[in-house]
Amino acid sequence: MDWDNARVFLALYRKGTLRAAAEQLEIDQATVGRRLAAMEKSLAARLFLRTPSGYVPTPAGELAAGAAERMEQGAEQLLRQMQGIDERLCGVVRLAATDSAARHHLIPALQKLREAHPNIRVVLSTSTQITNLTKREADIAVRTVRPDSPDLIARHLKRLHTGIYASKAYVKKRGLPEPGSALKGHDVVAYQRALAPHMADQVCGESSANANVAMEVSNGLMLAECVLAGMGLGELPEHVGDSMPGLVRIWPERNAPYDMWLVLHSDLNRTARVRAVADAIIAAYEAA
Repeated sequence: MDWDNARVFLALYRKGTLRAAAEQLEIDQATVGRRLAAMEKSLAARLFLRTPSGYVPTPAGELAAGAAERMEQGAEQLLRQMQGIDERLCGVVRLAATDSAARHHLIPALQKLREAHPNIRVVLSTSTQITNLTKREADIAVRTVRPDSPDLIARHLKRLHTGIYASKAYVKKRGLPEPGSALKGHDVVAYQRALAPHMADQVCGESSANANVAMEVSNGLMLAECVLAGMGLGELPEHVGDSMPGLVRIWPERNAPYDMWLVLHSDLNRTARVRAVADAIIAAYEAA
């Protein structure tokens, strides 16, 4: 099976339309069609049914997808291994993190890295979604969850804590909540349940069953901004809440711990540029 054809076949298998596959691969639709035709000819099998809603794999297509995915895994492993023996302090390193981690820890670290190694270019992606390092969606990730994959190396960066915060204007208008009241009579700003189900029904260990959810957000920066705007109480990392003069800490004795992890694929551990970025991040958290 030709890998170039298989790569196009996989994109079509996953996306379902010529247009979507072409956009993912950054080629034109005609090329996708030609590659598919060539693969079907070489295998002497029809791999898709063409329907009004898109391309639906046949039984032969499902079988081919399994073989093509194994080829993809082999190609990705080879690329990681080749990168792993690269000793040049130059090139691209893809880094994934939450927006809060990026703003308060990573950007200062990357500025120092830039001064020391100007030929390393970091591509930073911020999201609450967990990036798949095995599929090379990123080279390094900074996460709050330790991975369990044996192919990944995890380095504990720091144990941090969250607290409950509100704007000064909110406290002046609404007063302080009563401990043990499940935040009765108060508004809260929370993460969307799908993103942080463990935080959906509580704020820093206090039940929010009696609170009114004023806003649900998808990232930490928006959570902090909504709390600062006086929309409600919110659970924020201490280093975020304490750095915003317009906020006050509610029940300072209460906090909730969480851990930060630096994660990279074992095949990239010896790549010089990846190690340089990882070391800069480690140093930033140690100094914090």
